[in-house]
Amino acid sequence: MKNWPPCATRCPNRAPLPPADCYDDACAQALEQRKQDVLNLEAASDGLERDPLLLALEELRAQEAVDARIRQLLAYGREFYGSRPYGLEELARAAGYSFSGVRTAYGETEIRQVAVQIGREPNRSRRNTAREVR
Repeated sequence: MKNWPPCATRCPNRAPLPPADCYDDACAQALEQRKQDVLNLEAASDGLERDPLLLALEELRAQEAVDARIRQLLAYGREFYGSRPYGLEELARAAGYSFSGVRTAYGETEIRQVAVQIGREPNRSRRNTAREVR
C-alpha cells in the first residue's frame, strides 16, 4: 500500500487529546481510519481509472458546493421566506450550526444569488453581518 499523504487530510487529528490511558488506542484508531481511507480511495480510483488525489480534490470541491448551497438556503430562510423569517435556532438545528453561526454564515453574495434564483428582492432591508464587515 502506498503512503498517500492526502489520507491524513481526510481524517485529521483535530479532536481534543484523549486521556493518557486512551491515547495509544485513539492514535491506533486514527491510523486505522486513514489506512481504510487510502484503501477506499485506491479502490474507487481503480474502478474509475482515476488518480486518488484527483478524486479527493473532486470530493472536496463537491463539499464546497454543498456548503455554498447551505449558505444560500440560510439566506433564503432569513431574508426571503414568507412574512416572517425562520428563527435562528430552528435554522441552526437543521443546518448543524449555532444560532450565531446562522447569522454570520451568509452575506450579500448569497442574498444576491438567491434573489437571482427566485427572481425577487429580499423581504426586508439588510443589516450588516460579520461576513460583510471582514
